[in-house]
Amino acid sequence: MHGILFPFGLIILAGVAFRRMRPSGVEAGAMSQAINAGVLNLFLPALCIKTMYQSTIDHHALLVPATACVTTLTALLLAAGTYSLLSKKLQLAPQEKGVVLLAAAFGNVTYLGLPVITGLFGQSAAQYALYYDLLATTPLLWLVGATMAARCGGDREYDIPSALKTIVSLPPVWGIFAGMALNLTRATLPPFMVSALDMLGGLVVPLMIFSIGLALTFPKVAHAFAVLPAVVIKLALSPFISFLAAKTLGLSGTALTSTVLEGAMPSMVLTLLVAGRYNLDISLGAFMIVVTTTLSFFTLPAILYLVGV
Repeated sequence: MHGILFPFGLIILAGVAFRRMRPSGVEAGAMSQAINAGVLNLFLPALCIKTMYQSTIDHHALLVPATACVTTLTALLLAAGTYSLLSKKLQLAPQEKGVVLLAAAFGNVTYLGLPVITGLFGQSAAQYALYYDLLATTPLLWLVGATMAARCGGDREYDIPSALKTIVSLPPVWGIFAGMALNLTRATLPPFMVSALDMLGGLVVPLMIFSIGLALTFPKVAHAFAVLPAVVIKLALSPFISFLAAKTLGLSGTALTSTVLEGAMPSMVLTLLVAGRYNLDISLGAFMIVVTTTLSFFTLPAILYLVGV
């Protein structure tokens, strides 16, 4: 695990350095936006098509997303209950509480999870990360997470049809179903097209890791201590929930380990997008991402050891 995380750490630090040094005058925000747009609209869909086209589609396409749903929703409920009890003592505003709940429940299952899983188990394991994210975590983020964020933000009404439109319009979602369709119909793609998809998909991992470094900030947060319960839920309780759910549903081997690791991922970078849209405290969300991402370099190897790999 450390042999995978250390190179990732260097790439993340390169992103942090780029943010501070701004070579050629390029702003980190503009670079991050361009990278995210490229990954979302081209590179990740290509990876989805290639992975699903070459994978064996079986019961994991249902069990992994089911585990992800149980893990994410349980973590969200635990965080909501915990912060309801502590909100007066911590003196958290609704905008602060909302962003901490998002960070406690939703993990960085693609931007960090996909590289970690493929680094450990090879490209064939990418399907588990894609199932976990695109068939569960992302829909839940826009349906359940955005509902909660809208209520905490208080300035915008939540529009379910718009959320569904957002989910349906995501290119990686189309990519995963296109790859499945090609697989199930036993279609044969020309070798040059498979090679093109492979080259495009190969850019996802380094770009995602570098983008994490660009997104990490170290803000001054008045309620920094308030993230402690959320950190415990995200990095300790969430993988435990994922393990119980995965075992109960019958997952084993690489599918089990990959799913548990996805449950152990640090807070999702894309929660900042939801936080900004619904007027939550973005600086506190960024702080949560920094803390959980840093700690994950220690907790992920521990989780991997406990799972037994």
